[in-house]
Amino acid sequence: MEYEQSLWQELGWQPDSEQSRQFERLYALVIAGNSRLNLTRITDREEFWEKHLWDSLRGAVSFFERKDVSAIDIGSGAGFPGLPIAIARPDWYVLLLDSVRKKVGFIASTLQALGVTNAQALCGRAEEIAHRRDHRESYDLAVLRAVAPANVCAEYGLPFVKVGGGAVLYRGNWEVREEVELARACAALGAEIAEIDAFELPVSRAVRHCIVLNKTAPGLRVFPRPAGLPVQHPLGALEGEPPASEQAH
Repeated sequence: MEYEQSLWQELGWQPDSEQSRQFERLYALVIAGNSRLNLTRITDREEFWEKHLWDSLRGAVSFFERKDVSAIDIGSGAGFPGLPIAIARPDWYVLLLDSVRKKVGFIASTLQALGVTNAQALCGRAEEIAHRRDHRESYDLAVLRAVAPANVCAEYGLPFVKVGGGAVLYRGNWEVREEVELARACAALGAEIAEIDAFELPVSRAVRHCIVLNKTAPGLRVFPRPAGLPVQHPLGALEGEPPASEQAH
């Protein structure tokens, strides 16, 4: 408990007893499901708290003062960062989107086991779901963690976000070239880079960056492009440069 308390103090947010219980149960469920579904390489308890729970919340904590937020976690995988966010903010609505049906099944069963009623899991590709009327520019916040290069993540995420809303891209290291490509992509997607938040994880001291985007104008209906195109032909990519690789997070 002392370890967890020190992490929460570093974050500037404290879970109540029910949220602490849900985090404990989430860890147990992820470990139990890991052998079947290969959910995560992080299985050590303290590492899980730092690199899954703390890290997931660190990217969204600046939005916690906002009430009744609708958020979407794109490429949720085992449920990060969306599950911890849904637990931390029971007044928010969180949609956890992933294209792998088995992982979506795990998320759905985990939500039920934890008694989390303010979140749902959906199986589908961002390139398709973002064109549905009930999801297009419908969310206050999009979060994407370890999904693709930043400019690709912007194309996946920003079409879901309302004008005036935002997106958070969770990254490891961050390079100038990535920032240039992301800015070029945002210009085509009706958005701008609002903040590049650099920090270290509190125990391992691993470097992280959260890139905050503001949606300033409606995006063109053509985005996101059909499945495969955002990765094969990244929006905003500099000519003669290889696309920035996905960063493990």
